Amino acid sequence: MLEQIKSKEFDKIFDIMKGSFPEDEYRNYDEQLSLFDDSDYAVYVLRGENKSVKAFIAVWNFTEFLYVEHFAVAPKFRSEGIGAEILNEVTSNSDKIVCLEVEPPESEMPKRRINFYKRNGFFLNDFPYQQPALSKNKKPLKLFLMTSENTVGKDEFEKIKNVLYHKVYKLQKAQN
Repeated sequence: MLEQIKSKEFDKIFDIMKGSFPEDEYRNYDEQLSLFDDSDYAVYVLRGENKSVKAFIAVWNFTEFLYVEHFAVAPKFRSEGIGAEILNEVTSNSDKIVCLEVEPPESEMPKRRINFYKRNGFFLNDFPYQQPALSKNKKPLKLFLMTSENTVGKDEFEKIKNVLYHKVYKLQKAQN
């Protein structure tokens, strides 16, 4: 069902990304495109008719876990169960824990997202976490990590956070 894309198809997913995430939750165009040069990073798409992109999921495949950085369904295909199918495919094809970031459940949309992930086998980890600014002129964000299979303990959470901070956000050491 999912097909890995190359950087030449990046524009197809960047438009969906811009329409699905607040500006502080994705890098600028060139920085986002440059992630394709990292061997740990990959983007998979679900295609529709005429090879159009119905949804995409961007993941980092680390030794310790699989990290979902961006995941979105194009607006006209939402509420069709596509998101659940994609998450199921990713988690069932991975022999590792899968983690992702979510906004705090302080308003209706983040609560709905968290409940969607819970219905699809993810657990909210209640440890302080801040996503560093993704690009110049963007803000760091207070988020939570969700993990597949179960919640993680404090030590495992710190290991995940350190890998994300070092490999995804290119920081030398984790911030609190």
